[in-house]
Amino acid sequence: MEDIRLNIEALVFASEQSLPVKEIQAVIHSGLGIDISEEDIIAHLKAIKEKYDGNDFAITLVELNEGYQFLTKPAHHLLIHQLQIQRSKKKLSQAALETLAIIAYRQPVTKLEIEQIRGVNCDYTLQKLLEKELISITGKAEAAGKPLLYGTSALFMDYFGIKNNSELPQLKDITSEANEIGEKSE
Repeated sequence: MEDIRLNIEALVFASEQSLPVKEIQAVIHSGLGIDISEEDIIAHLKAIKEKYDGNDFAITLVELNEGYQFLTKPAHHLLIHQLQIQRSKKKLSQAALETLAIIAYRQPVTKLEIEQIRGVNCDYTLQKLLEKELISITGKAEAAGKPLLYGTSALFMDYFGIKNNSELPQLKDITSEANEIGEKSE
């Protein structure tokens, strides 16, 4: 019976979404050729939950959406949130930064306006920025076809450590003589 419990634990651990009892039952039957009742599976799940409810583990077994899933315990949520912030900071490509800058300085702005400035299609980049919640859809333009308008989100402010858009660096703050081309005329 311990072997079945370890198999159930492995199945729940490997699943990205909550795993229903019926699916556990079907996988055990097709994978191991063992018929096990739903009641026995639930008993094993209760034992697994008891094992992880102690202070020795940072995760616990949770019943969600008529299934079971391993999640971190609430005491660790703040730290996990910081990890997600750190990871999202590391994953902005040059294209994403350019698109984000256009949105920040021109908001609200349409996809077409962004593409005209960048000179390339920005569907993928906009999707990634929306997924990272750095931008949001702020409405629809009055132009033909009513294109979506994009603006920065509250997470954008947190990400860059600013209170509002007026704290964004101004062009005069970032231009220097080293960035100028040609000679100055007097």
